[in-house]
This record gives sequence, C-alpha cells and structure tokens, in this order.
Amino acid sequence: MIYLEIVTPDRKVFEGEVSAATFPGTNGAFQVLSNHAPLISTLAKGPLKYIVNDKESIIIVDGGVVEVLENKIIVLAEAVEDAE
Repeated sequence: MIYLEIVTPDRKVFEGEVSAATFPGTNGAFQVLSNHAPLISTLAKGPLKYIVNDKESIIIVDGGVVEVLENKIIVLAEAVEDAE
C-alpha cells in the first residue's frame, strides 16, 4: 500500500492508502506502485487515477507537481474536478 495525499490551494481532495496511482505527467502518463523509486514530476491537465480496495477513482487535475518518496505520494494540484 501507498499513502496518497492530493491537495489544491483551496482544499485537501484525498488522503489515504491506495494500491496504485496513475498520473498525467507532462512527458506522458505514469503509474506508481508500492516501493517505487523516489520521483518528482510535473503534471499536465488530465486524469489522475487511484485504486482503493479494488475500486478505481478518477479526478481531473489541471496541472501541478507530484512527489514520490518512501511509499508516500504528495500531489500539489492547481485545480481538481470530478471525472464524472
């Protein structure tokens, strides 16, 4: 499991344990699983997907930054909207 925190300037969007997360990187989409190597990346506008208890959730981010370090992911997103 990986701890994921998604925040915007206005609010905390999500905080909790996930089994995987997929991000819209500016150089292409990428997925993070347990024990991923340390990483910092910028995000493009697009879908951010994460899996909690075998259920996938999707939100749309409008750019931002993601940091992965020691099974913790922190996303600083410019804006977020639900995919539905």
